[in-house]
Amino acid sequence: MEEARRRDIYFSFFMFTADLRPNDAGYTQVLVRHLKALTEIGYTGFDVHIAPGPAHIGHHAEIESYISLKRAFDQAGFRDVKFTTNVGTTRTFDPTSPYEEQRKQALSYLKSRVDITSVLGGENTIMSGPFLYPYGIFPLTDDGEGIWSDALQDWMKPRYAAAASIFRELAQYSAEKRVKLAIEPVKNWETPGATMVSEVLDFLESADIPVCGVTIDTAQVVMESQGPAIFRKNVARAAQQSRLNYVHISAPDRGAVGDSWIPWEIMLDEIEPVYSGPYLVEVFNAIPPFESSMRMTRRRFWRPGEDAPEAGVDSAYDVARAALRTLEEKIASHGRRSHP
Repeated sequence: MEEARRRDIYFSFFMFTADLRPNDAGYTQVLVRHLKALTEIGYTGFDVHIAPGPAHIGHHAEIESYISLKRAFDQAGFRDVKFTTNVGTTRTFDPTSPYEEQRKQALSYLKSRVDITSVLGGENTIMSGPFLYPYGIFPLTDDGEGIWSDALQDWMKPRYAAAASIFRELAQYSAEKRVKLAIEPVKNWETPGATMVSEVLDFLESADIPVCGVTIDTAQVVMESQGPAIFRKNVARAAQQSRLNYVHISAPDRGAVGDSWIPWEIMLDEIEPVYSGPYLVEVFNAIPPFESSMRMTRRRFWRPGEDAPEAGVDSAYDVARAALRTLEEKIASHGRRSHP
């Protein structure tokens, strides 16, 4: 267990919110209470989603609001706590757009997210998420029909090509800010691409973007995967190119990690020998907007200080505690198997 404790394990605030509301001082105190409870449980860092701001608010004002939020965290005693961010692109801020002006707007947006990540996490932090193709946006034909399969793959090719120069500039900018980029492939009902680790790696290689990497998420790999053999090749490929920038530990149903269908041995056998960064425990709670966007039917984990306790339903802290214990045990078990 001693070896496991040396590994940084972070917790995702998707358990509580998809919007930190940095201008809401009252809500900041809610966040602070969660930070206090989770650090006492044993987490060494946190991943927070940077929601798109209101249309009338410029990126500079957004950055300033997160500077104020980080100051509040510091004053509450969390100066040394580590933060990473989760970022997605949108229909408005689309780096794959065929229109140059829109791609430039997307670049400005993504640079601002790098700035916010730097504000919250400092040097050598990570900006992860589905920030290549806009999240939740699917193409339609002129007749309003969906585009799928081979036609969708063909439709995506010029999109990836259009994004290449944007990501080269973004990667250079993030390197100057000492922020690691980690594009996360997500499921095929969340986005048309990228949905697999291999697709992200193909894009980065073909676009010649050396200082940008990939997030491997256990849930995404299980649900949107080509199997264990390809998984092993992708982990090795990412590691050899220094592109394995983040690893998310998430159950296939995006719920409790403690007792879930994560293929621990297959994944840790490949990841542990080549990855030294933090693991992120990621649980999507049945809260807006996830309950609708992910069609959640399971009950909500009640959030202490926000929801009323419910008999027979785990609290967010109970789920977090069990996940940390499980992950530490699995890492320790891997260590014993590797060094009997």
